[in-house]
Amino acid sequence: MKRALVCGAGGFIAYHLADRLKKEGYWVRAVDIKEPEFEPTTADEFMLLDLRKPEDCRRALKIDEVGAGFDEVYQLAADMGGMGFIMNAECDIMFNNMIINTHMINTAIKEFGVSNYFFSSSACVYHDQQVGENELSEDDVYPALPDNEYGWEKLYTERMAMAFGRHYGAKVRIARFQNTYGPLGTWTGGREKAPAAMCRKIAEVEDGGTIEIWGDGTAIRAYTYIDDLIDGIYALMHSDLEDGVNIGRQEYVPVDELARIVAKVAGKTINIKHIDGPVGVQARYFLDERISSIGWSSSVSLEEGIRKTYAWIEAQVQKKG
Repeated sequence: MKRALVCGAGGFIAYHLADRLKKEGYWVRAVDIKEPEFEPTTADEFMLLDLRKPEDCRRALKIDEVGAGFDEVYQLAADMGGMGFIMNAECDIMFNNMIINTHMINTAIKEFGVSNYFFSSSACVYHDQQVGENELSEDDVYPALPDNEYGWEKLYTERMAMAFGRHYGAKVRIARFQNTYGPLGTWTGGREKAPAAMCRKIAEVEDGGTIEIWGDGTAIRAYTYIDDLIDGIYALMHSDLEDGVNIGRQEYVPVDELARIVAKVAGKTINIKHIDGPVGVQARYFLDERISSIGWSSSVSLEEGIRKTYAWIEAQVQKKG
């Protein structure tokens, strides 16, 4: 039985990843500074640890009762959220995430000799694109010019992970996520991303009501449903691809169109009021040839994924009262 360590498993993506690995027959240890918010973990073991501390990284990686190490380590622990949080918490993001990743990479690869290491990067490593610009390959990350500090930290950590992999004989896989959404994700409180925020706003508003959207609504994004992303992570980890790999659905929509799709799913007519607020880049376009080369492709359309997500978020809104 393979053993996997999933870091950040109190959060959205890593929670789903731990569940997938269990279904694949792994013994899974899940680790985070907080427990899962919405449903109990399906992992074999959950440890509350602060991975900013090197001693907690060692506790996460040590299996006393087994006497052997982990076959695979998935590092998704991060201080992160939607664009509002990313733009307003730059110092916390850079400080906390750099400490987590520095200690985890050093402890896992150098101290514990982990041979298969996964790092969750982000499309934020790329520069700001204009609407209609060509799709970016993974190599187009250089010359480097991320739009925000979250992206700069991700890009630096990519290089650190690859350097440790080269020097200590580990295979390092790096996925650059597009905006991911789905059930069991943060949907309120300031850290939620655009699809969840849109679902919540439309679930809360009356038919014919008005929702607010930051900016002018023209910013282009690609949104990836959680099941597709988890399939991509699993395929990538069990491939020979190293360095950064884009994972995302190439279905590009402006923010206002996302709102219209959610409204359609909800069966509501809405009005949109554009207000000042952090928007981020104007557009995200990317090539998926690397991940496609190992047989992965997105199977969940944006409307289908929103249907699943909206139903869950609407239930949360009703439960909250």
